[in-house]
Amino acid sequence: MAKTYVIDTNVLIQAPNALDCFEENNLVLPLVVLEELDGLKKAEGERGYNARQVIRTLEQLRCSGDLIAGVPLKSGGTLRVETNCIHEELPESLPDDKSDNRILKVCRHLAPEHPILVTKDLVLRLKAQILGIEAQDFSTEQVSTGERQFMGRTECFVPEADFERFMTEGVRTSCLYRADSEGRTAPVELVQNEFVLLKADASLRKTHLGRVWGDRVVPLEYGRETPYGVSPRNAGQYFMQEALMKPASEAPLVIVKGQAGTAKTFYALAVGLEKVLNHPTGEYRRILICRPNSQFDSDIGFLPGDEQDKISPLMRPIIDNLEQLMDDDEESRYADELELESRLMEVFDRNLIQMEALNFIRGRSLEKIYLIIDEAQNMTPNQAKGIITRAGKGTKIILLGDPHQIDKPFLDERTNGLSYASEKMKGSPLCCQVTMLPSECERSPLALEAIRRL
Repeated sequence: MAKTYVIDTNVLIQAPNALDCFEENNLVLPLVVLEELDGLKKAEGERGYNARQVIRTLEQLRCSGDLIAGVPLKSGGTLRVETNCIHEELPESLPDDKSDNRILKVCRHLAPEHPILVTKDLVLRLKAQILGIEAQDFSTEQVSTGERQFMGRTECFVPEADFERFMTEGVRTSCLYRADSEGRTAPVELVQNEFVLLKADASLRKTHLGRVWGDRVVPLEYGRETPYGVSPRNAGQYFMQEALMKPASEAPLVIVKGQAGTAKTFYALAVGLEKVLNHPTGEYRRILICRPNSQFDSDIGFLPGDEQDKISPLMRPIIDNLEQLMDDDEESRYADELELESRLMEVFDRNLIQMEALNFIRGRSLEKIYLIIDEAQNMTPNQAKGIITRAGKGTKIILLGDPHQIDKPFLDERTNGLSYASEKMKGSPLCCQVTMLPSECERSPLALEAIRRL
């Protein structure tokens, strides 16, 4: 039996294709949603773009029939705009002049149809529950939570004989297995490009690092490299280095998740500088860095200066990492800060590194660019798709972030663009992924202790 869903504005703003995601069910748009879309259509950045996209979709549907009576959708369901709820009563504590409460009026009016309110707004869902209205989050773009998300790495055992031949021949994935605390074994399910820490079953102290390719686990190719003088300090950094060092023709997309201090940004910049500055073979023309953030997705403001001047405060974490890379002598790094700054400015003046606001990437076709998206957990799934599809020939895209540190409203661990891209690109031969472990924090003893305790 078809269900009735009442759609909130924030669902359409985050996922402008949401109307096609409800299968053969009946969708209802309160009139106030149209008013909110109208108010957002001139907004800058992602919100305005998505609002305009939804409005164009509604115009196409209007031309196909009567939106008040209901029009058919491609999914097999119907869509109608509901206006007959002006006189529906709500408790006095919920005033009529609030948009959320007008949506609740529609739900009350549709009570005989047992409507389900779909909204990203947690407070509105709480209000709905108080009024006895069923409410839920928009789940189409949600992925698994926590440890159930794809990590891009695993540990397993391998017979001693296969372990000894690994560095020359690799090992078939069918030979690998896991064992629990009671000694029971189980086969391992691996996907393409997943990183593997192999343990010899006869001696647990012996390990190899590898990557799944086809039906085999092969040794890492770049384990001995030191990009821009940086050496990996743990298994996660070996895996990250392998993913970043691979040419764009083999791994044009790299996704690195992990908590603060695990050197995600630092390592991505080190490999970029190695490819562009140390050994400029022409593989990449430049490094392009974006740091999605609530300011980037709306308006970069009216501060004086050009785009670079406006976004430079938001890019300060990138500069901090570049300072460490440009001068690896920790004792004397800041002895002459003017000299260090001049070295940094030389790289920017030569156009080897650029920093841009995220909403200016839309519509571009990037060729032979080493593109770093830092704090990618603050992207929506739609933004993640938009960024990845910008990759032209020879471009490598690196998404970095911590899904547990979300700064944008209506996004969480399950719905952010980083987690969404990670789950959807799982097993792709063109994507390498790795999740850094909390124990692999290298920033400082205090940072590691904070990760463990806080």
